[in-house]
Amino acid sequence: MLRAVLFDLDGTLLRINLERFLGRYFAALRNVAAGHADDKQTDAIMDAIQAAVRAMCEPHPDVTNEGVFAREFERLSGIVLADVWPAYERFYAEVFPSLADGAGPALGARSAVETALGLGLPVAVATNPIFPRAAVLHRLAWAELDDVRFTAITSYEDMVACKPHGAYFRQVAESLGVDPTECIMVGDDRYLDMPAADIGMRTFYVGTDENTATDYRGTLEDFAALLPRLVVTPDGA
Repeated sequence: MLRAVLFDLDGTLLRINLERFLGRYFAALRNVAAGHADDKQTDAIMDAIQAAVRAMCEPHPDVTNEGVFAREFERLSGIVLADVWPAYERFYAEVFPSLADGAGPALGARSAVETALGLGLPVAVATNPIFPRAAVLHRLAWAELDDVRFTAITSYEDMVACKPHGAYFRQVAESLGVDPTECIMVGDDRYLDMPAADIGMRTFYVGTDENTATDYRGTLEDFAALLPRLVVTPDGA
């Protein structure tokens, strides 16, 4: 029986052009780095940031993503992250909110979330935890879901793995107080979200790739209509 729901954020609950957003994001981060470095040092800092993000995406048991990021950033840049972090805190508070550029709530997002909560299910925002929590909360605001009391929101401060690794999905299930086999992962990315099935989660695919293997597929509105049946019966029949 279904006991919990995991929703991906970007491209699922949040309508966003991720490629354009990441371009704006890294350009804005570069401006922060340039504020305390010359051009050569700025290049080195940006290279270190991107390498540290890649390191977070590799397995690193028992170390938070934030810890891995700090370790790799400091190793590659020679800069103690804590020394420059105040500038990045200001970036996330003051600049990041301006990067939305048309991002907004996905059709049916609130209905799907409220249906799950109305059924008494714990609900996680299961976004890939490569961002600080502040950045995730801003994106939830873009999705007009910042007023929702989610049971869990994944961010790099707390998570010890990234998608698509099984350790990520197991940690989310644990945070919801359920077994992975009692969860369903709702997402648009066949490579990052659908591997939740590898540890026994059911999956609902809202993307456009017709060849993606999934238990269910459709829109968020379709998911909201299906969900009550999944709670009552094992297969949603």
